[in-house]
Amino acid sequence: MPRLEDEWLEADGFGGFASGTVGTERTRRYHALLLAATRAPGGRVVLVNGVEAWLEADGERYPLSMQRYMPDLLYPDASANLLAFSTEPWPTWRFQFNAQIVITAEVFVSKATCETVLRWQWERPQAATPTDALTLKVRPLLSGRDYHALHHENAAFNFGAQISDDARNVSWQPYGDLPRIHAATNGSYAHAPDWYRNFCYVRERERGLDFSEDLATPGVFSFNLANEQAVMILSASDATQTHVTASRHAETLAETEQQRRDALGSRLQRSADAYVVQRNEGRTILAGFPWFTDWGRDTFIAMRGLLIASGRLDAAEAILLEWAGTLSEGMLPNRFPDYGDTPEYNSVDASLWFIVAVHDYLSTDHAGAATRARLQAAADAILAGYTQGTRFNIKASAEDGLLCAGVAGMQLTWMDAKVGDWVVTPRIGKPVEVQALWINALRIAATWNAQWQQPADRAWQAFRERFVDPSTQALFDNIDVDHVSGTADRAIRPNQIFAVGGLPFALLEGAAARAVVDQVEAQLLTPLGLRTLAPSDPAYRGRYSGSPYERDGAYHQGTAWPWLLGPFVEAWLRVRGNTDETRREARTRFLDPLYAHLDHAGLDHLSEIADGDLPHAPAGTPWQAWSLGELLRVEHLLAGLDRHIA
Repeated sequence: MPRLEDEWLEADGFGGFASGTVGTERTRRYHALLLAATRAPGGRVVLVNGVEAWLEADGERYPLSMQRYMPDLLYPDASANLLAFSTEPWPTWRFQFNAQIVITAEVFVSKATCETVLRWQWERPQAATPTDALTLKVRPLLSGRDYHALHHENAAFNFGAQISDDARNVSWQPYGDLPRIHAATNGSYAHAPDWYRNFCYVRERERGLDFSEDLATPGVFSFNLANEQAVMILSASDATQTHVTASRHAETLAETEQQRRDALGSRLQRSADAYVVQRNEGRTILAGFPWFTDWGRDTFIAMRGLLIASGRLDAAEAILLEWAGTLSEGMLPNRFPDYGDTPEYNSVDASLWFIVAVHDYLSTDHAGAATRARLQAAADAILAGYTQGTRFNIKASAEDGLLCAGVAGMQLTWMDAKVGDWVVTPRIGKPVEVQALWINALRIAATWNAQWQQPADRAWQAFRERFVDPSTQALFDNIDVDHVSGTADRAIRPNQIFAVGGLPFALLEGAAARAVVDQVEAQLLTPLGLRTLAPSDPAYRGRYSGSPYERDGAYHQGTAWPWLLGPFVEAWLRVRGNTDETRREARTRFLDPLYAHLDHAGLDHLSEIADGDLPHAPAGTPWQAWSLGELLRVEHLLAGLDRHIA
């Protein structure tokens, strides 16, 4: 069974989700049963944080949920009674309190309706003693807040309830500017307003953030489990049909959701589906749960595995077309904010990753003529903008054709941590992976527009002449640092791997490629990803922990990133050859630890990051799109190589 602190996720396809822990304790401000996106996929608000659930039988009370209160009190503790937990087909718990009482509890989110369904059932033994009542009590815990915020007791909270005649369907609207919360049940409701104070969220405490919250409970639902399964359906809309019983509606939702998940296929494919969400009339990809929205860079990297390599080509096309419509001054945005429609154009590489994703998609021959023309035109516009010059000194260098970028105070590459005015890794100049992306983008576009062939050849030649570190034969991380000609950054970082793997065209081969892969393997490889800086560097930070300042200072200074294993494995295979033996070794050494990680932290998913130091504890978001996407892409690559050899 997973650890009590491991986490489950149920996404609704619009940016909302439900999440929690195996042990039922809410350890993050983001853990909730009803968290809705009011302006998909943004404007996310927490409506129902959780429930307090317990059984009453023969004068005894048995807990089915756990809460932690300040300063560090766990009450009640139901862990000793937890027999099993599984995420198949969705989060499901089994509790045993004595020989007569075994309870199954489950929760899932219906993608068809965005409703959260909770069900509890008594596994009645054949020799059970007849009982008049096995009563389940459920107290919803409500807030009504931005999902990044915390809630505290206040006089403005509206406890008023609209209650159906049979007391089975209830709704509340804690604050007038937020959606109304609906609960459809097969139990009965008794209005009993109260506050539960001083919840303690241990993950927020570890992150150096505020970690105490008060929640309101408007009343208590009661169910007799001796008669039937208990059902509660939570929604932020009127999706539940009041003329249909909650039990029947829940069963219909479960059947529909089960069929949808079965159609997705593998465990990885079902997990991948969580990140694909609605934006306007199209689609986008959330960078991760629980706190990321859709980021351009993450979207284009992740979709190569989540969608294109996985054959979900209609979704890939919709996302590429949606983002193509946001082009401005030769740039695509790197981020849409939680609120408002103004995107943020603050990345040198997001637009280039778009062209790489376009290449992967167009290579499938799925696109019609109109779509192909539109995507190619967007790529041409990006290259034209970068050639002529655009925001933040992004411009093709007149001296060597490589791509310059950067101004003081801005973080333009994927190593984008910033604390106040401190840009941790500014990398102003000509970063190595930006050149790999630039040259790849030029080569890709040259396949349909010959004007890009000469710039591609010129930049490639300059790359080979200028980026090799003569002391190691590997690559500099950055040259013309701070736009000072002839300078170089010798920090050993993983960015050089993109010159050999992870992109359609390798820039190095033979001994030069081997030198890069060997250095990365020797100094940066961990079971859960590549370190962002070699441990030998004085700036290395092997632990991602502490305050936001401390964590951001370590984010790209030694912290390991699982998504980088994708380009590394591809590069490793390129320099060692495609044989049965190398493919087996690659799977065993590099992919098996990722598969083992699916059973820890964010269950069925891969974490955003891990400590650079042993034991490489996972950190950051438990559910990260590009981590999972790169595993899927490499699996597709290995499967293709297997077929080629066969």
